[in-house]
Amino acid sequence: MKEISTDAGKSRRMRLTVRVLAAAAVGGALAWTAVAGGAQGSGAGTAEAADTAALVAGDAPGYAVENFDYPQADKILAERNIVLKRGDGHITLADCVTGTGQLELLARDKADKICFNTVGNEGWLTLEIPAVFSIRGNDYSTTVDMTVGSEEKSYEINKNSWTPVGESADPEGRDHMLVEIRTSK
Repeated sequence: MKEISTDAGKSRRMRLTVRVLAAAAVGGALAWTAVAGGAQGSGAGTAEAADTAALVAGDAPGYAVENFDYPQADKILAERNIVLKRGDGHITLADCVTGTGQLELLARDKADKICFNTVGNEGWLTLEIPAVFSIRGNDYSTTVDMTVGSEEKSYEINKNSWTPVGESADPEGRDHMLVEIRTSK
């Protein structure tokens, strides 16, 4: 008799397991159909499902994707008339402070020096500053790219001293625009 009751218990558990699995499969299929039907959007409640999905997506934190755009570039352009485009964050525009090891540059149409702090092992910054004619290097190896018309020229900047660039290094004295700074230790 004991064997019969054990077989009956196993049979009941088996039927219960099959029912639970079947119900889960049907529920999953219904959920998938509801989501797929809501995405195609032709049934009643589709707008409500879309609103719910939007709320859930809107509450989730966004992904941080680095695009290398210079932070507050619009504000800097408005206040200082300097176009800063993109960089890796290792070369940043700064207030000039003597003796701090900054990159310094002189431009014909700017009354004051323009200074950049450099950090890390290497850095890059794309920008547009017209009429740059001299750059003072720091402890980094620095290369700058400048354009004049459709021509591009690169200059190696002397460490810790002033280097003539652009119009002061051009035999024709043409106005050059600084377009990129690259540094490395």
